[in-house]
Amino acid sequence: MTSVIRHVTIDSLDPYRLASFWSEVLGQPLHEEDFPGDPQALIEAAGLLFVTVPEGKERKNRIHFDLQPEDRTRDEEVERLLALGATRVADQRRPDGTGWVVLADIEGNEFCVERSKGERGL
Repeated sequence: MTSVIRHVTIDSLDPYRLASFWSEVLGQPLHEEDFPGDPQALIEAAGLLFVTVPEGKERKNRIHFDLQPEDRTRDEEVERLLALGATRVADQRRPDGTGWVVLADIEGNEFCVERSKGERGL
């Protein structure tokens, strides 16, 4: 018998707020039983569970998400995510169109935005 990953658990100061940000990023709803002030919040379809911890983020993530837009370009997605409250950490785009952009969510967790399949020619 093997195991499956049920959730990826993300420490946060405000689980509902952070989960709401990622809900918008991914276009997936929060669990119907989650409300502001709850000690945890779940985006069930994505398997992301946000839980309350007392300390803020202090170092670079040991694990992060690489996002690939489905219905827009990498650059359009970066602009959408910045409008949602993400911040730009590093720009790794190259003149030939390859590369990615490193952003941070509203609690400082880094993630990358890569090119879409269309931009990759797939």
